[in-house]
Amino acid sequence: MASKENGGKVNPNKALWEKGDFTRIAESMRESGEALVKNLGIAKGLKVLDLGCGDGTTALPEARLGADVLGVDIARNLVDAGNKRAKEAGLTNCRFIEGDACNLIELNDHMFDLVISIFGAMFAPKPFDVAKEMVRVTRPGGRIVMGNWIPNDPTLVAQILKISSSYSPPPPEGFVSPMTWGMENNVIERFTNAGVVKTNINFVRDTFTFKSPGSPSELFNSFRRYYGPTMNAFEAAEKSGKADSLGRELEDLFITQNKSPNKDCTSIPATFLRVTITI
Repeated sequence: MASKENGGKVNPNKALWEKGDFTRIAESMRESGEALVKNLGIAKGLKVLDLGCGDGTTALPEARLGADVLGVDIARNLVDAGNKRAKEAGLTNCRFIEGDACNLIELNDHMFDLVISIFGAMFAPKPFDVAKEMVRVTRPGGRIVMGNWIPNDPTLVAQILKISSSYSPPPPEGFVSPMTWGMENNVIERFTNAGVVKTNINFVRDTFTFKSPGSPSELFNSFRRYYGPTMNAFEAAEKSGKADSLGRELEDLFITQNKSPNKDCTSIPATFLRVTITI
């Protein structure tokens, strides 16, 4: 099975992101992904690791700017989708492989000029290991850029995850919420533990906009059907008889946060913490 590790044990994080079809969500993220990449100073020949890359929302724009891009994701279906998108775009400088951000065993030390992870590595279960691995594969003088959702932020994704968790069973003992990556002190602790000087870690709050030609209700339905965390929440809510309540709460969120002047289209800004680290 795709969600199992070599030893046959189910990897819960792999199972989560192979659930549904995140490419359906990523379609609403393309424009902002490209805009974000344009501000990263990417030049021809730059060696880039895109970690937790999905199907290439930021990896393909990096390659179009001339970088030599390797996308790594834990979900086999997203790796396959990314390679398909790169091939269709004629990008021979962009490829995708399966891997775990907590243990990048297939990658050598100091391989990359830039390691980027936009809403990707933050979901890996061992944050201190993730920080160590990102630092390890970045060359001296290189950069790490992360985009992380912020806990309790009032905008879309933080609220989706907050609402979904309120309908879900308690996480297992030892679980570290991915949202802790959206807190500056945690980021500093994890990267200084990996050997980074604190003054080389910089933060800015940024905006990522989800855009869709369909209505907010249609985008909500995509999240309901194809986004692992909300799929899990609905499965739990069905068992407790609260699926309708969860559906109403999430759909209202999408509708009220929509900023498009055309209410049949969707444009929802979401705030995130952009982290830039110099190695």
